[in-house]
Amino acid sequence: MTKLIRIFLTIVVAATAVLGFRWYQYVDNKQSPFDEVGIALNAAMPGPLNQWGCDRLKLTFGNGLPPHGCAAGDGTQWK
Repeated sequence: MTKLIRIFLTIVVAATAVLGFRWYQYVDNKQSPFDEVGIALNAAMPGPLNQWGCDRLKLTFGNGLPPHGCAAGDGTQWK
């Protein structure tokens, strides 16, 4: 039973690390804010992490339309 728990925890930690790196890679990119996987990950993040990610994206792409999860109001303004 202990081995099964260890395997499960290893999978959870590995998945968290991979998804966390992919999310950070998206919010720190300089190419485009419209990457589908990055948008989904950022939208799924808890409030403070989502806001931090949106702030990072706004610094880089503030002149354009915000991606889903970072839009406020009518979808044309950053939150």
